[in-house]
Amino acid sequence: MLMQQARAAISFDMNRHHTALQAAAGQLISAIQKEWLDEIGVPAAARCEQIMHSAHELLQATKQGHLAEVLQGRSITQFLGPDWVQMHPRVQPFIQALATAATA
Repeated sequence: MLMQQARAAISFDMNRHHTALQAAAGQLISAIQKEWLDEIGVPAAARCEQIMHSAHELLQATKQGHLAEVLQGRSITQFLGPDWVQMHPRVQPFIQALATAATA
């Protein structure tokens, strides 16, 4: 009985962690979408769309518990592209939030 309670508590903590992680990934996607909407009609929009697809890949990885495997030792900024991130400082807090949630 005690073992079942311990497993349930661990499962609950893991689900809460995954939920926070997924929420942070979703917020990052929303921030990137705002950047993309600002860039529609200019050549930079295509790169922004690629970044958004990469962020969706991160979201899927958080859902499947494979974020570390997708990042392959890179930071989220490195995964998305440091040049793009530097040119879009409004997404940086959301990158930091995802990184923080990933280490929680």
